[in-house]
Amino acid sequence: MRYFGSIQGPKCTIFADTPTKSVHFSTEIRGMYKPKDRKTQVLFLELFPFGGSLDQRNRWLRIRELIPWEELEYEYLKYFSDVGRPGKDAQLILGLLLLKHMTKLSDREMIAAVMENPYMQAFCGFHSMATARMIDASTLTQARKRLGPKFFRQLEKKTYAVLIERGIIRARGLLADATVFPEEIKFPTDVGLLNDVRRWLVRTIRSLGGKVRTRRRKADKEYLRFSKTKRKTKKIIDRAKKAMLQYVRRNIRQLENVLQKTSGVETKILEWLVVSKEIFRQQWEMYKKRMNRIAGRIVSLHRPYVRPIKTGKQVRDTEFGAKGALTHVDGFLFLDYWKHEAFNESEHVARHLATYAERFGKLPPYFVGDTKYGTRVNRTDLETLGVRPSFKPLGRRAKTPGPDRWFKKKQKERNRIEGAFGNGKEHYGLSRVRYKGEETSEVWVRTSLLAIREREKCEARSREDAAASATGHDHCMRSTPVFIFQQTLITCYIRNLFDMNHIAPECLAFDIILCLIGGTAYNIS
Repeated sequence: MRYFGSIQGPKCTIFADTPTKSVHFSTEIRGMYKPKDRKTQVLFLELFPFGGSLDQRNRWLRIRELIPWEELEYEYLKYFSDVGRPGKDAQLILGLLLLKHMTKLSDREMIAAVMENPYMQAFCGFHSMATARMIDASTLTQARKRLGPKFFRQLEKKTYAVLIERGIIRARGLLADATVFPEEIKFPTDVGLLNDVRRWLVRTIRSLGGKVRTRRRKADKEYLRFSKTKRKTKKIIDRAKKAMLQYVRRNIRQLENVLQKTSGVETKILEWLVVSKEIFRQQWEMYKKRMNRIAGRIVSLHRPYVRPIKTGKQVRDTEFGAKGALTHVDGFLFLDYWKHEAFNESEHVARHLATYAERFGKLPPYFVGDTKYGTRVNRTDLETLGVRPSFKPLGRRAKTPGPDRWFKKKQKERNRIEGAFGNGKEHYGLSRVRYKGEETSEVWVRTSLLAIREREKCEARSREDAAASATGHDHCMRSTPVFIFQQTLITCYIRNLFDMNHIAPECLAFDIILCLIGGTAYNIS
């Protein structure tokens, strides 16, 4: 009889299928991670609380079958050393991260939801019901930092390979476009950014025990007076900006003097001091030269990697976040390029074609993009590779232009990728990247993109199965002799009641009751 070990959590012990027999990989297994044997079936499954009673048509169980857990576990164990506390199970960590983006819940709320849902627990690799807290929310934060974007690129690549192999994603035409993924920061202003820097400098000086005059109260009153001003003219803004620059310059010198007298200062304080000095330099230069633009402009103290990016939209002309070049194939979005700076998306057509060929083993039959992609270089490259481009022809218009139906049809298909952007930003958290860090923000976007189509495809399949089963059940039940006999018997009984009370059968009420009897008989059967 096999032995089922236990997963040790911070304050719980829950039983799962952790056999003593280890899985053999081609390379040496790290000592501080114990992989599961996921191929061997559990003995006496009916003795467990799940006991095979879960509905296999559930969306979480269907999504679980689309993820290559064993291959991901092989990549997961590479991030652990030979010493230290054993790491958490790969399916548990990755399952919680995927569920988080599918449900738009926080880490704590996600763990609480998994504790209440047996299907989510089955998705995370449990074979028995866990009744105590399985993991702490901070473990997910540490896992994201440990794994980084490189692992999640592999997660995306291997999962898409499974979907392509099963025919869920088919090699069709390539739609290309770019969008900005805004960060979770407040709208930046020059005076507000300088005030944030000043407040952090004052807090740091006080935390280090520095007894200096920071003019904190006077600066707070000036900023409060400025923020309450309804009509902020250019003169009022310049006056407030000059005052904040003077306060920041004073506090930076004071903090540097305190740091010279203090030993064992945290590295984080030194890093933020460098960022604060750079913000002061940029704002001072823009104030002196009377300009609003500068190279490498920082718009957030706590996220200094965020840059303003011009989008040219009517509602939001400028967005603050990373820009991504994406492709759309058969309803799925693929992130091919990612950068926290503005770039020209038309320069990445060759990259899109290369990643498409890597995924599907061939080039796309056609390429669809907006007018930015229709450069002469891109047209020549696409024609050389045999990919039909959907661009407007160059040169003057013909005097008698013929209707290009194919071009109009493909340009209408561009609505699909625009709609996918809107769906992801509206329902899957792509409108506000909440992970802090230049690398973890990419993790947020890639995990969300992977969660979008996996959940929607499985939900669409569930709706189709439910509709088919309901139609088939209705047809079968209404054609059985038991149903016909029940309907005939009840109809005769109602007719006798109407005859006894001298009610005409042709009246409308009689027909309505017969219709109700048909539905009641169906429910009884």
